[in-house]
Amino acid sequence: MVNLNISNARTDLYKLASSCIKYNDVINISTKDGNVIMLSEDDYISLIESLYLAGIKNVYEDIEEAIKTPTSEFIKDPPWK
Repeated sequence: MVNLNISNARTDLYKLASSCIKYNDVINISTKDGNVIMLSEDDYISLIESLYLAGIKNVYEDIEEAIKTPTSEFIKDPPWK
């Protein structure tokens, strides 16, 4: 994580935004009133999706079980297609 004060962040805003997008960097920008985190839209959406899934009962257990399942056990042509 990159840590900057607001003045330096303002000067390098384009470079910081590009770094978040290209390299998935997370930027911590400190101000006198508190801190702000800058991250790419893709990372933000992924984080929100993870939080949503975490709120669904047993979802992580189901994912872990699916990961352990051999691919030969999956249906090749599911009936809902």
